[in-house]
Amino acid sequence: MAVITKVSAQRRPGRYNIFLDGQYAFSASEKTVAEFVLLKGKELSDDDVAKMKQFDDDAKATDLAAHFLSYEPRTIYEVLQYLKKHQVSDEAANSAISELSELGYLDDRQYVQLFLKNNLRVGSDGPKSLSRKLSQKGVDPEISSSEIENIAEDDWLEVGQRIIKSLHHQVGKISARELERKMRTKLMTHGFDSSLSSAIIAEFDLEPDEDEQMAALKKQGIKAYKKFRRFDESERRFKIKRYLFSHGFSTGEIDAFLNGEVIDLDELAEY
Repeated sequence: MAVITKVSAQRRPGRYNIFLDGQYAFSASEKTVAEFVLLKGKELSDDDVAKMKQFDDDAKATDLAAHFLSYEPRTIYEVLQYLKKHQVSDEAANSAISELSELGYLDDRQYVQLFLKNNLRVGSDGPKSLSRKLSQKGVDPEISSSEIENIAEDDWLEVGQRIIKSLHHQVGKISARELERKMRTKLMTHGFDSSLSSAIIAEFDLEPDEDEQMAALKKQGIKAYKKFRRFDESERRFKIKRYLFSHGFSTGEIDAFLNGEVIDLDELAEY
């Protein structure tokens, strides 16, 4: 059995040096000193010292993890990665996770609920995108899926409308079909599936009145003419037709443009 011959404070607040039989043996936190009542004259076995060192390592890991959590909520995986980065042993890291989980500071399901709530309030991610982000944070896919499925469709509609709101000003500038295609593409890149995308787009009035549609046809037709004006008439008409069709205009609308019903084709030479 070794005897504690000295307990001295380090320059670092809350840390102490423990001397056994006149020799430095190990350092300990204030919490460890209090837990094991480390006072001068106390006898310690090798097993006692090993337990104290492990307790101290666990306490340091818990304090480090708690500090990391003080900035913002984290997942269990994120905390483990943080502790690993700081060279905390697996045993101490798992002890910290267990303690903080019991205290309610670490809970992946609560984290997911908060993460989803924030996205619904100000975010721009659909179900697939959120699922992917949560997976990157190490959340169990079953937890993510169950919480995402609990979200009402109306809540997703609000998120989707925020995403495509900036495109609504293009009503009358491009065809309704092309505008819908742009909206659908944008929604899908944000993680919305086809069904939800359709429901979101349906909330907008994409059908322009006749004047707006003709204005859009005229604008895109002139643009196409300028782009292909160097070709002979036959090839130019073919390319204009293909261009306008790819921009969502119907065959009837395209024929109307090419027949000079939207704008006198002779005037196009001035553009």
